[in-house]
Amino acid sequence: MGLYKFKKINGEKVLIYDNMKIKVLIDEKKLRRRVRELGQEITRDYKDRDPVLVSVLRGSFIFIADICREIKIPVTFDFMAVSSYGNSKVSSGIVRITKDLEFSIENKEVIIIEDIVDSGRTLNYLVKNLQARNPKNIEVCALLDKDVPRKTENKVKYKGFDIPNKFVVGYGLDFEEKYRNFPFLGHIENEQ
Repeated sequence: MGLYKFKKINGEKVLIYDNMKIKVLIDEKKLRRRVRELGQEITRDYKDRDPVLVSVLRGSFIFIADICREIKIPVTFDFMAVSSYGNSKVSSGIVRITKDLEFSIENKEVIIIEDIVDSGRTLNYLVKNLQARNPKNIEVCALLDKDVPRKTENKVKYKGFDIPNKFVVGYGLDFEEKYRNFPFLGHIENEQ
């Protein structure tokens, strides 16, 4: 994994980086394989349709770049940015749109490409907001589904991985805008 220096601690792969101890949760190989499978599922399900992939920035930018290359049908893209974390490890519960779609999704097949479903508030807000724009259909593709008590019910049709209730970084996900470029997903065990 490039210039990253990993250690084996209690049989687990751990990166000590920027005074943080980051345990590898999902390695690059597993990520690639699951993204390929998700792309194949979407290709099969949307074979005769032209879906719009709506990426939720910034966390899903790597995921959408990878999954779109695995989808073997024509797709279009649009992007939204929403915020509920700020620079915290815990969602504030207040969701706000910081960048809206540029194109109409009326009568379109929409697939929301999300990095992680946590409390579910952000995704619930986003789905309701997009439903008000009269798409033909909305489905959700989430790379990660965190095992936490949900504040809302969310329907994720395409799911990459179930993960424990840990704060994860890498593959687009950050802590204080850092670590997005890691080619794996890891969780911050503690600050050194």
